[in-house]
Amino acid sequence: MSEQTGRPRKDLSSAPHSISGKRQAEQRKKVRFQDDHFSRFHGYNEQFISDYKEKQSKKISLGIWVRVALFVLILLILFFNIFGNTLFAQTSQDTVISLAPPINKPIEFDVPKRYSTEKADFDILVQELFPVQEEDIDYSDLYESLFQFFIQPLDLNKANRNDLISTFLLSETQIEDFLNHRERYGKLLSIYEIQSIPSWDEMTIERIVPFVTVTESTIQQDTRSLFQRILAEKNKTLLIRYSRVLEEQRGYTTDTTGATRYLGSPNRVYTRMRISHLNDFSLGFTLEKDAGEQFIWDTETKRYGFDFMSAHLVVHNQGKFKTIALGDYQLQFGQGLIFGAGFAAGKGSETINTTRRSTQGVRPYTSVLETNFQRGAAATYNIGQFDITGFYSRVGEDGGASRLALDTLNDGQESDLISSLIATGFHRTPSEIEKKDNFIRTDAGGNITYKDKQNNLELGATVSYTAYDKTLQRNDRLYNRFEFNGKNNYNFGINYSYSWRNMSFFGEAARSKSGGMGLISGVMFSLARPLEMAMLYRNYDRDFHTFYGAAFGEGSRPINERGFYWGIKYKPSKKWQLTAYYDRFRFPWMRFLVDAPSGGHEYLARLTYRPSRSIQLYGQFRQEVREKNYRNEDDDNVSNFNTVRPYTRRNYQLNCDYKAEEIVSLRARVQFSSYEHVTNPTQGYVIVQDVNLDFGKVRFSTRFALFDTDDYENRQYVYEKDVLYYFFIPAYYGRGFRNFYMVQLKAGKKIDIWAKWAYTKYRDQETIGSGLEQINGDLRNDIRIQMRLKF
Repeated sequence: MSEQTGRPRKDLSSAPHSISGKRQAEQRKKVRFQDDHFSRFHGYNEQFISDYKEKQSKKISLGIWVRVALFVLILLILFFNIFGNTLFAQTSQDTVISLAPPINKPIEFDVPKRYSTEKADFDILVQELFPVQEEDIDYSDLYESLFQFFIQPLDLNKANRNDLISTFLLSETQIEDFLNHRERYGKLLSIYEIQSIPSWDEMTIERIVPFVTVTESTIQQDTRSLFQRILAEKNKTLLIRYSRVLEEQRGYTTDTTGATRYLGSPNRVYTRMRISHLNDFSLGFTLEKDAGEQFIWDTETKRYGFDFMSAHLVVHNQGKFKTIALGDYQLQFGQGLIFGAGFAAGKGSETINTTRRSTQGVRPYTSVLETNFQRGAAATYNIGQFDITGFYSRVGEDGGASRLALDTLNDGQESDLISSLIATGFHRTPSEIEKKDNFIRTDAGGNITYKDKQNNLELGATVSYTAYDKTLQRNDRLYNRFEFNGKNNYNFGINYSYSWRNMSFFGEAARSKSGGMGLISGVMFSLARPLEMAMLYRNYDRDFHTFYGAAFGEGSRPINERGFYWGIKYKPSKKWQLTAYYDRFRFPWMRFLVDAPSGGHEYLARLTYRPSRSIQLYGQFRQEVREKNYRNEDDDNVSNFNTVRPYTRRNYQLNCDYKAEEIVSLRARVQFSSYEHVTNPTQGYVIVQDVNLDFGKVRFSTRFALFDTDDYENRQYVYEKDVLYYFFIPAYYGRGFRNFYMVQLKAGKKIDIWAKWAYTKYRDQETIGSGLEQINGDLRNDIRIQMRLKF
């Protein structure tokens, strides 16, 4: 600056820290020019100039801060507009701020309405979770358990580890990530917050959303009495179903005496009422009359109108009592060695999650299967980190009289011997009615379960005692040699489950009165985000006896089996998924139709491709090698002995699901199999096309299936859509085609009506079925009508 300013400026043009000396020199010249211009205009008053500069400096600073504040305000407005819905929520009491991490890429998914979740598509889920069916096994219990989550979604803010495991939809990593998320950020404020959980990808979210919900209120906050809550509950339904075969079956024709073989009509009637709220209460009844059974009141034959009647009342969270059950119920502890609650998913294309079971304790019984449930009372009491369960049951069971018992009866004496336990539940003929509730089964026992505070460790012990009022004496067969015989049995077992990071260890060991042992132990873990693996070992002695066990295995019961299972799931990208398993097993003793110790192995692989939300394709291959009896009829050596030889069964599937619009969805499947047992292989296939139309109040579903199989060994099982609560997997065998047409009509806010007609035409046979179920002709028509009333 010039000498007139009184203070010379330093020349910074050559300073070593200067970034641009030339630019600074030009700035100084501009300041010097302004000072000189100001002095000539106002005079050389140094104090005036100083005051003026100070005022200008304050104005400049204020302007800068105003612009900064406006900029920050704009950023905040944009931030709240973008992320406000997921980070902040207003409850009825206080404003709660969620600390959940932001969602990088929101996933578009629809949240189903609470009481209309039957719109969700079960088919894909059933195809993944249910085993590859080879026999006419009823999976109604498993279907019922899964469907309860659809009707009453699981509250994610209350769900524990066992609740999440029981859905069979989440891997160990996903369960661990969810629990960590909830512990770190607090309760979920919206169902959309699950998008911020790291391992929950688009496919996982779309599969689990119909099963879960997020609610703000809790049962503890509801001060109403139990009776008031029951009366106010919205989930109250009465369901009535009617079905029959239109053609006349042999059982309804007259015999030589002029009497019909089946005493009742061919109409099947099912009635069910239920009022329930998840984790609060459940009460209801179930009534059923099977086709061929009489609708009659006869105390001598223990028939009171409907052939099967069941009722239950289960309440939860009553003070220290976690569960109190009266009436019909089931039990599930550990891995299902002693109590398996009647269902187990088994081996299917879901190769990881279905290997492990979870402790569910006391569950209401709502199925129409007339066996494997308890009738009496049960309760679970909580003491700190311990849950103590006790139960008592007394129920009638069907049983067949043994040959020794028949001889005793012929002598005019009363017999206390039975030869078999009958689980069909049919009471259509005089001989079947005679076996109804032929003996009384009494059960008593308990369980104690410990869980650590982090809910990572679970230890349990179970004891059970079962007594019959008659002696079970099975017919003398070699394969029956080590089966249970007698009047009573007891079991004692221990189970464990431990989760550590991305690994889950689980197992159970049990012993029966005979000294036979049952053991199952496994591990599930994630090697990396896209790769999961499961390994499981089981060893069930040939004399291990448990009446309600449903543990993992090749057989339908945990007895006479050893095996090792290895499963893998790999997701290289969002569009591709590979699942596979290999299972090797051994049966140390004879089995039905296998007259020697035997073994085998089985493996499956499924590749799924999902290019978009509306399209899913998969291909699946499965091969099973097992041993069974073989007799060469052309052999010159006439002998009564069978040789045990291995057979090979291969199954191939190609499936495509396509949702063209919200109204139209299509499904096409080609299924092929081959069977080889020493002789030349036989084959079979089925081609299926499904069409589903949804017009809101009216829904229409149809299928056309073309099948051709060489023999019964190549029968094809394909899940078929049916009325609500009814699970049906028909077996296609022979040559022919099958159509079904189903309409669902929403007649009002509280009334839904279903009507289904199925038409099966055979090309190569003059009769359908066998025994009393035989139809003369090549055509079979089935109808099913159902009404649901909400009240």
